[in-house]
Amino acid sequence: MCNRYVSPEEAEIERFWHIGRDSQPRWWADEVFPRAQGPFICHVGDAAERRLVVGQWGLIPWFAKSRKLTYSTNNARIEHIATKASFKQSWLQGKRCIIPAWSYDEPCWETGRNVWWRFRRADGVPWGLAGLWNAWTDTETGEVLQSYTMLTINADSHPLMSRMHRPDPKLPPDKQDKRSVVAIEFGDVDTWLQGSVDDAMELMRAPSVDVIEAAPKE
Repeated sequence: MCNRYVSPEEAEIERFWHIGRDSQPRWWADEVFPRAQGPFICHVGDAAERRLVVGQWGLIPWFAKSRKLTYSTNNARIEHIATKASFKQSWLQGKRCIIPAWSYDEPCWETGRNVWWRFRRADGVPWGLAGLWNAWTDTETGEVLQSYTMLTINADSHPLMSRMHRPDPKLPPDKQDKRSVVAIEFGDVDTWLQGSVDDAMELMRAPSVDVIEAAPKE
């Protein structure tokens, strides 16, 4: 599971993903952690253009009574997005988004202790990570809060991602449920944002090793 990443600046996001100028994002920190504010790209309603939105990293589901959740929703396993209450409405309503990131961090326990690794793209462009979003209305104040979650996929067979995260000694090596983010390539962005559920499922895969540049953080 990813719990921190580095976001591009607003101008970089707008330029790379061809974002219209009608977006009105708010400030966010370069390094984004769960429950903090971060940017995501989506289509809102019938709008034809991509929009840059800023919201909480940690999806607030439609049934939430409060913005302060007692459980983690910053990551969502793709195996559960069509059935888990926190995510299924966003998934079934096509509220898919792109999460821009220059890099993301994952823990490696091969030495017996946690060593953070940083993952960048080998081609030098930012990641477009797959996510879901939601707009939740506070019934007491009427305030609309935007939020999002980052999708993850099983990576037990991935040559690199299978090395990340603390292994469970009770499980065999090929049944660890190691996780990876899902990277949406630039040419697939509109399919991810506006395509059918079947189209979106076809794009759910871990990044190829050839795309990744990764090393322990200094």
